Amino acid sequence: MSSTLAPAAARVYTKSESPRPPFPKGELPPMFDDKVTSQNWHKKVNWIHFTLLVGTPLIGLYGALTTTLQTKTLIWSIIYYYITGLGITAGYHRYWAHRSYRASELFRWILCLAGSGAVEGSIQWWSRGHRAHHRWTDTDKDPYSAHRGLFFSHLGWMLVNRPKNRIGYADTADLKADPIVKVQQKHYPWFALVMGFIFPTLVAGLGWGDYRGGYFYAGVLRLVFVHHATFCVNSLAHFLGDTTFDDEHTPRDHFITALVTMGEGYHNMHHSFPQDYRNAIMIHQYDPTKWLIWLCSLVGLTYDLKVFPANEMTKGRIYMEEKKIEAQKKKLKWGIPLEQLPVFSWDEFQEAVNEKNCKWVLLEGILYDIENFMEDHPGGLSYIKGFVGKDATGAFNGGVYNHSNGARNLLSTMRCGVVEGGMEVESMKKQN
Repeated sequence: MSSTLAPAAARVYTKSESPRPPFPKGELPPMFDDKVTSQNWHKKVNWIHFTLLVGTPLIGLYGALTTTLQTKTLIWSIIYYYITGLGITAGYHRYWAHRSYRASELFRWILCLAGSGAVEGSIQWWSRGHRAHHRWTDTDKDPYSAHRGLFFSHLGWMLVNRPKNRIGYADTADLKADPIVKVQQKHYPWFALVMGFIFPTLVAGLGWGDYRGGYFYAGVLRLVFVHHATFCVNSLAHFLGDTTFDDEHTPRDHFITALVTMGEGYHNMHHSFPQDYRNAIMIHQYDPTKWLIWLCSLVGLTYDLKVFPANEMTKGRIYMEEKKIEAQKKKLKWGIPLEQLPVFSWDEFQEAVNEKNCKWVLLEGILYDIENFMEDHPGGLSYIKGFVGKDATGAFNGGVYNHSNGARNLLSTMRCGVVEGGMEVESMKKQN
Protein backbone atom coordinates (compact mmCIF):
# COMPACT_ATOMS: atom_id res chain seq x y z
CA MET A 1 0.00 0.00 0.00
CA SER A 2 1.48 3.33 -1.03
CA SER A 3 0.55 6.92 -0.44
CA THR A 4 1.52 10.18 -2.05
CA LEU A 5 2.29 13.23 0.03
CA ALA A 6 1.29 16.60 -1.33
CA PRO A 7 4.01 19.25 -1.62
CA ALA A 8 4.61 21.04 1.66
CA ALA A 9 3.15 24.29 0.38
CA ALA A 10 -0.02 22.58 -0.76
CA ARG A 11 -0.63 20.10 2.04
CA VAL A 12 -3.75 20.75 4.11
CA TYR A 13 -3.54 19.95 7.83
CA THR A 14 -6.41 19.25 10.12
CA LYS A 15 -6.73 21.48 13.17
CA SER A 16 -5.51 18.75 15.50
CA GLU A 17 -2.33 17.99 13.55
CA SER A 18 -1.44 21.51 12.42
CA PRO A 19 2.25 22.05 13.22
CA ARG A 20 1.71 25.75 13.86
CA PRO A 21 -1.54 26.48 15.71
CA PRO A 22 -2.80 30.06 15.51
CA PHE A 23 -0.85 32.48 17.69
CA PRO A 24 -2.08 35.96 16.68
CA LYS A 25 0.45 38.73 17.15
CA GLY A 26 -0.32 40.74 20.23
CA GLU A 27 -2.62 38.06 21.67
CA LEU A 28 -0.74 35.97 24.23
CA PRO A 29 -2.72 33.08 25.67
CA PRO A 30 -2.49 32.56 29.44
CA MET A 31 0.72 30.90 30.58
CA PHE A 32 -1.13 28.42 32.80
CA ASP A 33 -4.40 26.50 32.57
CA ASP A 34 -5.76 28.15 35.72
CA LYS A 35 -5.47 31.64 37.15
CA VAL A 36 -2.48 32.46 39.35
CA THR A 37 -3.55 33.49 42.83
CA SER A 38 -1.94 34.25 46.18
CA GLN A 39 -2.86 30.73 47.26
CA ASN A 40 -1.39 28.77 44.33
CA TRP A 41 1.45 30.91 42.95
CA HIS A 42 4.11 28.85 44.73
CA LYS A 43 2.98 25.79 42.76
CA LYS A 44 3.74 27.61 39.52
CA VAL A 45 7.39 28.15 40.42
CA ASN A 46 10.04 25.62 39.44
CA TRP A 47 11.92 25.79 42.71
CA ILE A 48 14.82 23.59 41.58
CA HIS A 49 15.58 25.85 38.63
CA PHE A 50 14.91 28.96 40.71
CA THR A 51 17.38 27.87 43.38
CA LEU A 52 20.08 27.05 40.82
CA LEU A 53 19.65 30.10 38.59
CA VAL A 54 19.27 32.62 41.43
CA GLY A 55 21.56 30.92 43.94
CA THR A 56 24.67 30.45 41.77
CA PRO A 57 25.12 34.16 40.93
CA LEU A 58 24.79 35.03 44.64
CA ILE A 59 27.27 32.34 45.68
CA GLY A 60 29.62 33.41 42.90
CA LEU A 61 29.42 37.05 43.97
CA TYR A 62 30.23 36.10 47.56
CA GLY A 63 33.17 34.01 46.35
CA ALA A 64 34.53 36.81 44.16
CA LEU A 65 34.40 39.25 47.09
CA THR A 66 36.13 36.89 49.50
CA THR A 67 38.55 34.90 47.33
CA THR A 68 41.70 36.07 45.57
CA LEU A 69 41.71 35.18 41.88
CA GLN A 70 44.95 33.48 40.91
CA THR A 71 46.19 33.72 37.32
CA LYS A 72 46.24 29.94 36.88
CA THR A 73 42.69 29.69 38.19
CA LEU A 74 41.55 32.44 35.81
CA ILE A 75 43.08 30.61 32.85
CA TRP A 76 41.53 27.31 33.95
CA SER A 77 38.12 28.99 34.41
CA ILE A 78 38.23 30.35 30.87
CA ILE A 79 39.33 27.00 29.44
CA TYR A 80 36.60 25.13 31.30
CA TYR A 81 34.06 27.77 30.24
CA TYR A 82 34.76 26.90 26.61
CA ILE A 83 34.85 23.15 27.27
CA THR A 84 31.44 23.11 28.94
CA GLY A 85 29.97 25.65 26.52
CA LEU A 86 31.07 23.56 23.55
CA GLY A 87 29.63 20.53 25.33
CA ILE A 88 26.25 22.23 24.94
CA THR A 89 26.67 23.72 21.44
CA ALA A 90 28.49 20.81 19.78
CA GLY A 91 27.02 18.06 21.94
CA TYR A 92 23.57 18.74 23.32
CA HIS A 93 22.60 21.01 20.43
CA ARG A 94 24.17 20.03 17.14
CA TYR A 95 24.75 16.35 17.87
CA TRP A 96 21.90 15.11 20.05
CA ALA A 97 19.13 17.62 19.35
CA HIS A 98 19.71 17.85 15.59
CA ARG A 99 21.88 14.86 14.62
CA SER A 100 23.78 17.14 12.26
CA TYR A 101 26.81 14.84 12.30
CA ARG A 102 27.90 11.48 13.67
CA ALA A 103 30.60 10.86 16.27
CA SER A 104 32.70 8.10 17.77
CA GLU A 105 31.73 6.70 21.15
CA LEU A 106 34.76 8.36 22.76
CA PHE A 107 33.81 11.79 21.46
CA ARG A 108 30.17 11.31 22.47
CA TRP A 109 31.26 10.57 26.03
CA ILE A 110 33.47 13.66 26.00
CA LEU A 111 30.52 15.76 24.79
CA CYS A 112 28.26 14.21 27.43
CA LEU A 113 30.66 14.98 30.28
CA ALA A 114 31.43 18.47 28.98
CA GLY A 115 27.74 19.26 28.51
CA SER A 116 26.97 17.94 31.98
CA GLY A 117 29.43 20.49 33.34
CA ALA A 118 27.18 23.28 32.04
CA VAL A 119 24.41 22.03 34.37
CA GLU A 120 21.57 22.75 31.93
CA GLY A 121 19.66 19.53 32.43
CA SER A 122 20.12 16.10 30.93
CA ILE A 123 20.63 15.47 27.23
CA GLN A 124 17.18 13.89 27.07
CA TRP A 125 15.43 16.86 28.71
CA TRP A 126 17.42 19.56 26.90
CA SER A 127 17.08 18.03 23.43
CA ARG A 128 13.38 17.27 23.84
CA GLY A 129 12.71 20.92 24.67
CA HIS A 130 14.86 22.16 21.82
CA ARG A 131 13.18 19.93 19.26
CA ALA A 132 9.82 21.22 20.47
CA HIS A 133 11.16 24.76 20.07
CA HIS A 134 12.01 24.09 16.43
CA ARG A 135 8.78 22.32 15.61
CA TRP A 136 6.54 24.88 17.34
CA THR A 137 8.63 28.05 16.95
CA ASP A 138 6.90 31.23 18.15
CA THR A 139 3.67 29.47 19.12
CA ASP A 140 2.28 28.83 22.59
CA LYS A 141 3.68 25.29 22.34
CA ASP A 142 7.20 26.66 21.98
CA PRO A 143 8.84 26.10 25.42
CA TYR A 144 10.67 29.45 25.21
CA SER A 145 8.63 31.43 22.69
CA ALA A 146 10.15 34.81 21.87
CA HIS A 147 6.65 36.28 21.68
CA ARG A 148 6.52 36.20 25.48
CA GLY A 149 9.41 38.61 25.68
CA LEU A 150 13.17 38.70 26.07
CA PHE A 151 13.19 37.79 29.77
CA PHE A 152 10.85 34.82 29.33
CA SER A 153 12.80 33.32 26.43
CA HIS A 154 16.12 33.91 28.21
CA LEU A 155 15.36 32.82 31.74
CA GLY A 156 11.70 33.05 32.73
CA TRP A 157 10.57 29.86 31.04
CA MET A 158 12.79 27.84 33.38
CA LEU A 159 11.46 29.52 36.51
CA VAL A 160 7.88 28.36 36.02
CA ASN A 161 6.12 24.99 35.94
CA ARG A 162 3.97 25.17 32.85
CA PRO A 163 1.54 22.28 32.29
CA LYS A 164 3.18 19.57 30.22
CA ASN A 165 0.26 19.54 27.81
CA ARG A 166 1.05 23.17 26.92
CA ILE A 167 4.47 22.24 25.54
CA GLY A 168 4.50 20.88 21.99
CA TYR A 169 5.28 17.25 21.27
CA ALA A 170 8.71 16.28 19.96
CA ASP A 171 9.87 12.78 19.01
CA THR A 172 12.84 11.62 21.10
CA ALA A 173 12.75 7.89 20.48
CA ASP A 174 16.31 8.00 19.15
CA LEU A 175 17.55 9.66 22.33
CA LYS A 176 15.82 7.14 24.57
CA ALA A 177 17.61 4.38 22.67
CA ASP A 178 21.04 6.01 23.00
CA PRO A 179 23.02 4.18 25.75
CA ILE A 180 25.02 7.27 26.71
CA VAL A 181 21.87 9.36 27.01
CA LYS A 182 20.23 6.65 29.10
CA VAL A 183 23.13 6.46 31.54
CA GLN A 184 23.29 10.23 31.95
CA GLN A 185 19.50 10.49 32.32
CA LYS A 186 19.50 7.86 35.09
CA HIS A 187 22.38 9.43 37.04
CA TYR A 188 22.10 13.07 35.96
CA PRO A 189 22.40 14.68 39.44
CA TRP A 190 25.80 13.03 39.84
CA PHE A 191 26.91 14.05 36.34
CA ALA A 192 25.95 17.66 37.08
CA LEU A 193 27.51 17.75 40.54
CA VAL A 194 30.79 16.13 39.54
CA MET A 195 31.33 17.91 36.23
CA GLY A 196 29.78 21.20 37.24
CA PHE A 197 31.49 21.73 40.60
CA ILE A 198 33.73 18.91 41.87
CA PHE A 199 35.88 18.39 38.75
CA PRO A 200 36.82 22.07 38.17
CA THR A 201 37.53 22.44 41.91
CA LEU A 202 39.81 19.40 41.98
CA VAL A 203 41.76 20.51 38.91
CA ALA A 204 42.60 23.84 40.55
CA GLY A 205 43.13 22.27 43.99
CA LEU A 206 45.31 19.34 42.97
CA GLY A 207 47.01 21.33 40.25
CA TRP A 208 48.16 24.44 42.17
CA GLY A 209 46.51 24.23 45.59
CA ASP A 210 43.62 26.62 44.92
CA TYR A 211 40.57 24.60 45.96
CA ARG A 212 38.60 27.67 47.03
CA GLY A 213 39.32 29.56 43.82
CA GLY A 214 38.63 26.48 41.77
CA TYR A 215 35.20 26.14 43.33
CA PHE A 216 34.11 29.76 43.17
CA TYR A 217 35.69 30.78 39.84
CA ALA A 218 36.05 27.65 37.71
CA GLY A 219 32.95 26.10 39.24
CA VAL A 220 30.26 28.59 40.22
CA LEU A 221 31.07 31.81 38.34
CA ARG A 222 32.12 29.91 35.21
CA LEU A 223 28.75 28.16 35.38
CA VAL A 224 26.86 31.47 35.60
CA PHE A 225 28.62 32.78 32.49
CA VAL A 226 28.00 29.54 30.56
CA HIS A 227 24.34 29.63 31.53
CA HIS A 228 23.66 33.12 30.29
CA ALA A 229 25.82 32.72 27.19
CA THR A 230 23.88 29.68 26.01
CA PHE A 231 20.55 31.14 27.17
CA CYS A 232 21.16 33.96 24.68
CA VAL A 233 20.51 31.45 21.88
CA ASN A 234 16.88 31.32 23.01
CA SER A 235 16.56 35.03 23.71
CA LEU A 236 19.00 37.44 22.03
CA ALA A 237 19.18 35.36 18.84
CA HIS A 238 15.44 35.90 18.38
CA PHE A 239 15.57 39.68 18.84
CA LEU A 240 18.85 41.02 17.43
CA GLY A 241 19.96 40.86 13.80
CA ASP A 242 18.75 40.05 10.30
CA THR A 243 16.34 37.55 8.81
CA THR A 244 18.81 36.37 6.17
CA PHE A 245 16.97 33.32 4.84
CA ASP A 246 13.39 33.49 6.12
CA ASP A 247 11.26 35.99 8.02
CA GLU A 248 8.33 33.73 8.89
CA HIS A 249 9.62 33.40 12.45
CA THR A 250 11.72 35.38 14.94
CA PRO A 251 15.23 33.79 14.65
CA ARG A 252 17.86 36.26 13.48
CA ASP A 253 21.52 36.39 12.47
CA HIS A 254 23.99 38.69 14.24
CA PHE A 255 27.72 38.51 14.91
CA ILE A 256 27.33 39.86 18.46
CA THR A 257 25.09 36.94 19.39
CA ALA A 258 27.58 34.60 17.71
CA LEU A 259 30.41 35.98 19.87
CA VAL A 260 28.35 35.53 23.01
CA THR A 261 27.11 32.03 22.22
CA MET A 262 30.20 30.31 20.73
CA GLY A 263 28.92 30.60 17.21
CA GLU A 264 25.20 29.97 17.71
CA GLY A 265 24.28 33.55 16.76
CA TYR A 266 23.52 32.90 13.10
CA HIS A 267 20.17 31.66 14.26
CA ASN A 268 18.08 32.47 11.22
CA MET A 269 20.37 30.23 9.21
CA HIS A 270 20.08 27.52 11.86
CA HIS A 271 16.27 27.56 11.98
CA SER A 272 16.12 27.55 8.18
CA PHE A 273 18.57 24.62 7.86
CA PRO A 274 18.65 22.93 11.30
CA GLN A 275 20.26 19.71 10.09
CA ASP A 276 23.40 21.56 8.93
CA TYR A 277 26.33 21.05 11.32
CA ARG A 278 27.32 24.68 10.78
CA ASN A 279 25.72 27.81 12.17
CA ALA A 280 27.90 30.19 10.20
CA ILE A 281 28.55 29.47 6.54
CA MET A 282 30.81 32.40 5.61
CA ILE A 283 34.55 32.13 6.30
CA HIS A 284 34.58 35.39 8.28
CA GLN A 285 31.67 34.46 10.55
CA TYR A 286 32.49 33.34 14.09
CA ASP A 287 31.54 29.73 14.79
CA PRO A 288 34.06 27.84 16.96
CA THR A 289 31.57 24.98 17.36
CA LYS A 290 31.67 24.35 13.62
CA TRP A 291 35.46 24.49 13.64
CA LEU A 292 35.64 21.99 16.51
CA ILE A 293 33.35 19.51 14.73
CA TRP A 294 35.29 19.90 11.48
CA LEU A 295 38.71 19.54 13.11
CA CYS A 296 37.56 16.41 14.93
CA SER A 297 36.46 14.95 11.59
CA LEU A 298 40.09 15.09 10.43
CA VAL A 299 41.05 12.54 13.09
CA GLY A 300 37.92 10.40 12.87
CA LEU A 301 36.18 11.57 16.04
CA THR A 302 33.32 13.00 13.96
CA TYR A 303 32.08 12.05 10.52
CA ASP A 304 29.11 12.33 8.16
CA LEU A 305 28.94 16.08 8.68
CA LYS A 306 25.64 17.24 7.19
CA VAL A 307 25.65 20.30 4.93
CA PHE A 308 22.50 21.74 3.37
CA PRO A 309 22.76 22.21 -0.44
CA ALA A 310 24.31 25.60 -1.21
CA ASN A 311 21.95 26.04 -4.14
CA GLU A 312 18.92 25.89 -1.85
CA MET A 313 20.49 28.17 0.72
CA THR A 314 21.14 30.73 -2.00
CA LYS A 315 17.47 30.54 -2.98
CA GLY A 316 16.52 31.49 0.57
CA ARG A 317 18.94 34.40 0.64
CA ILE A 318 17.76 35.71 -2.74
CA TYR A 319 14.13 35.33 -1.67
CA MET A 320 14.72 37.57 1.33
CA GLU A 321 16.73 40.07 -0.70
CA GLU A 322 13.86 40.27 -3.19
CA LYS A 323 11.39 40.89 -0.35
CA LYS A 324 13.53 43.73 0.95
CA ILE A 325 13.84 45.20 -2.53
CA GLU A 326 10.08 45.00 -3.03
CA ALA A 327 9.56 46.78 0.28
CA GLN A 328 11.92 49.53 -0.85
CA LYS A 329 10.23 49.80 -4.25
CA LYS A 330 6.88 50.43 -2.58
CA LYS A 331 8.33 53.57 -1.01
CA LEU A 332 9.38 55.02 -4.38
CA LYS A 333 7.40 57.07 -6.88
CA TRP A 334 7.05 55.18 -10.15
CA GLY A 335 4.66 57.49 -11.93
CA ILE A 336 1.02 56.89 -12.79
CA PRO A 337 0.46 53.23 -13.76
CA LEU A 338 -0.04 52.83 -17.51
CA GLU A 339 -3.52 51.33 -17.18
CA GLN A 340 -4.64 54.44 -15.28
CA LEU A 341 -3.44 56.97 -17.87
CA PRO A 342 -6.00 58.77 -20.05
CA VAL A 343 -6.07 57.74 -23.72
CA PHE A 344 -5.69 60.39 -26.44
CA SER A 345 -6.02 60.19 -30.19
CA TRP A 346 -3.19 61.54 -32.30
CA ASP A 347 -5.28 64.59 -33.12
CA GLU A 348 -6.04 65.21 -29.46
CA PHE A 349 -2.33 64.99 -28.75
CA GLN A 350 -1.60 67.60 -31.41
CA GLU A 351 -4.42 69.81 -30.19
CA ALA A 352 -3.04 69.76 -26.64
CA VAL A 353 0.39 70.81 -27.91
CA ASN A 354 -0.65 73.43 -30.49
CA GLU A 355 -3.71 74.99 -28.87
CA LYS A 356 -3.15 74.43 -25.14
CA ASN A 357 0.64 74.83 -25.31
CA CYS A 358 1.25 71.48 -23.54
CA LYS A 359 4.89 70.41 -23.63
CA TRP A 360 4.21 66.77 -24.43
CA VAL A 361 6.41 64.27 -26.27
CA LEU A 362 5.55 60.76 -27.42
CA LEU A 363 7.80 57.79 -26.61
CA GLU A 364 6.78 54.23 -27.46
CA GLY A 365 3.10 55.17 -27.40
CA ILE A 366 3.26 56.97 -24.04
CA LEU A 367 2.89 60.73 -23.57
CA TYR A 368 5.21 62.61 -21.22
CA ASP A 369 4.82 66.15 -19.92
CA ILE A 370 8.36 67.57 -19.99
CA GLU A 371 7.55 71.22 -19.28
CA ASN A 372 9.30 71.29 -15.91
CA PHE A 373 12.26 69.30 -17.19
CA MET A 374 13.19 71.01 -20.44
CA GLU A 375 15.56 73.56 -18.87
CA ASP A 376 17.36 70.75 -17.01
CA HIS A 377 17.77 68.42 -19.98
CA PRO A 378 21.47 67.32 -20.00
CA GLY A 379 21.52 67.30 -23.79
CA GLY A 380 20.41 70.90 -24.05
CA LEU A 381 17.10 72.67 -24.45
CA SER A 382 17.04 72.75 -28.24
CA TYR A 383 17.14 68.98 -28.71
CA ILE A 384 14.26 68.19 -26.38
CA LYS A 385 12.27 71.26 -27.40
CA GLY A 386 12.40 70.15 -31.01
CA PHE A 387 10.50 66.95 -30.19
CA VAL A 388 7.55 68.55 -28.43
CA GLY A 389 4.44 67.29 -30.20
CA LYS A 390 6.40 64.57 -32.00
CA ASP A 391 7.27 60.91 -31.61
CA ALA A 392 10.75 60.90 -30.06
CA THR A 393 11.04 57.12 -29.76
CA GLY A 394 13.83 56.70 -32.28
CA ALA A 395 15.83 59.68 -31.02
CA PHE A 396 15.50 58.57 -27.37
CA ASN A 397 16.60 55.00 -28.15
CA GLY A 398 19.79 55.85 -30.03
CA GLY A 399 18.86 58.03 -32.97
CA VAL A 400 20.22 61.03 -31.10
CA TYR A 401 21.27 59.41 -27.84
CA ASN A 402 20.66 56.02 -26.25
CA HIS A 403 19.36 57.13 -22.87
CA SER A 404 20.31 55.44 -19.58
CA ASN A 405 18.13 53.51 -17.19
CA GLY A 406 18.24 56.51 -14.89
CA ALA A 407 16.75 58.69 -17.62
CA ARG A 408 14.00 56.14 -18.25
CA ASN A 409 13.14 55.97 -14.55
CA LEU A 410 12.98 59.75 -14.30
CA LEU A 411 10.83 59.90 -17.41
CA SER A 412 8.30 57.49 -15.89
CA THR A 413 7.38 60.14 -13.30
CA MET A 414 6.31 62.49 -16.15
CA ARG A 415 3.66 60.24 -17.73
CA CYS A 416 0.46 62.01 -18.61
CA GLY A 417 -1.31 59.78 -21.16
CA VAL A 418 -1.12 57.27 -23.99
CA VAL A 419 -1.82 57.70 -27.66
CA GLU A 420 -4.57 55.50 -29.06
CA GLY A 421 -3.06 53.02 -31.49
CA GLY A 422 0.43 54.12 -30.55
CA MET A 423 0.98 50.92 -28.57
CA GLU A 424 -1.19 48.08 -27.28
CA VAL A 425 -2.05 48.38 -23.59
CA GLU A 426 -0.57 44.97 -22.67
CA SER A 427 2.67 45.85 -24.45
CA MET A 428 2.81 49.15 -22.62
CA LYS A 429 2.49 47.36 -19.29
CA LYS A 430 5.64 45.42 -20.08
CA GLN A 431 7.48 48.72 -20.43
CA ASN A 432 6.35 49.82 -16.96
